[in-house]
Amino acid sequence: MNETADYPHTPRSAEILLVEDSTADIALIQEALLESKLLNNLHVVTDGEEAMAFLRNEGRHASAPRPDLILLDLNLPRKNGREVLTEIKQDASLSIIPVVILTVSEDEKDIFESYRLHANCYIKKPVQFADFIKIVQSIENYWFTIVTLPHRPGI
Repeated sequence: MNETADYPHTPRSAEILLVEDSTADIALIQEALLESKLLNNLHVVTDGEEAMAFLRNEGRHASAPRPDLILLDLNLPRKNGREVLTEIKQDASLSIIPVVILTVSEDEKDIFESYRLHANCYIKKPVQFADFIKIVQSIENYWFTIVTLPHRPGI
């Protein structure tokens, strides 16, 4: 994100919530975010219940920041990704957060249902590292530069 005359504030880091239970996928995503050079604070939760607690600032997540982007696996323990996506998109305070589905499912029903529930993007794993970096950069170029991430004074 570059500072321009139209955007006089210093860019801030993107707050990204990764909802993923695979340690290998978590490591890959962390590496891709580093490689993409996207300024970010990555927060990781490993199941759907914890994701909703993070988003609602409950329990140990009472002071969690509002994410600018959610990377969501569909196959999660305790509450699956479809349920999490439904809750996010039905909550007026959360529904504007872009959600990218990252999953191994190639089932057309999962793809259709994710988009019906208003997911912003559906990415099948395993994703090629270079391709994932391009996706992250395109998200940065669109969502974080054009649509969101205004300067938040005091944050």
